[in-house]
Amino acid sequence: MADISKSANPDALRLRALKKSFGGSSGKVAVDGLDLTIRPGEFYALLGANGAGKTTTLRMVAGLLQPDEGEISICGIDARKNPIAAKALTAWLPDEPLLYDKLAPLEYLEFVAGLWGLDCAAGAARAEELLHRLGLWEQRNQRCEGFSRGMRQKVALAGALIHGPRLLMLDEPLTGLDAGAARLVKNMLAEQTRQGVAVVLTTHILEVAEKLADRIGIIAHGRLIAEGSLRQLCAMSAGAANLEDVFLDLTARGEAA
Repeated sequence: MADISKSANPDALRLRALKKSFGGSSGKVAVDGLDLTIRPGEFYALLGANGAGKTTTLRMVAGLLQPDEGEISICGIDARKNPIAAKALTAWLPDEPLLYDKLAPLEYLEFVAGLWGLDCAAGAARAEELLHRLGLWEQRNQRCEGFSRGMRQKVALAGALIHGPRLLMLDEPLTGLDAGAARLVKNMLAEQTRQGVAVVLTTHILEVAEKLADRIGIIAHGRLIAEGSLRQLCAMSAGAANLEDVFLDLTARGEAA
C-alpha cells in the first residue's frame, strides 16, 4: 500500500448533523445530529453503552444504512452523492463477520480482491501477504466452515484490508481472539495508521482504547458527549484515574441529560 500523506489529504471521515431513526416518526432515535471528524492516520475509538448508536453510525458510513439527514464525507467524497467512489476507499468489519464457509482463506481473499477489481497477480500477492501477517498461511487451503471465531475474525480482517482502504472501521474486532492473536491484530492496525489509514474502532474492552487510540469519542443516545485524548477526557471527569472511570462518569451524565 502506498504511503498516504496526512497533510495532503482531506479528513478521512467527516460527519455533520447525521441522523437516523427506526420505526417512523414515533420510533427510536438511534443517531441524533452527530458531528464527527477523523483525520488520515488517526486511530479513533468510538465508545458507548449498548444501543448508544455506535454500530448504526458505522453502518451508515459503510453505506449499509441510509441516513435520514446529514452529511457523510469520506476522504473528501460525498458518500451520499457518490456512494461507489466512497465505498472504494472504505472497509467495514462487523462484530459478526460473514464468510463463505465453503471457501478456504486463500480462495476467499482472491475472490474479494476480484470484487474490488484487483488483477489476479496483485490479488494473490496481497492475499499471501495478509495470510502470513495474520498467522493463517498454514490454514490457507482449509475451508472456513471449521474455523474458530477468532480465526474467522482474522480472515475477515484480511478481507477488509485486501484492497488497501483509506478508512478502516471495525466493530468489536478483538472478540474471540486469544492474547497472541489480539496482539497481532493490534499491531497490524497500528501499522495501518502509520501508513496514513484512518482506523475507527468500537470496543467494550476499554484497555484497548486506552492504549491504542489517538482520540476517543464517547457517544450516548446517538450524540457525541465527549471527545479527546485520554488525558483530555480524564480532565473532564474529576478524580478519574483511567478510561473506565471516565467512561462510567461521562455516560452516567449523558444518561441523566
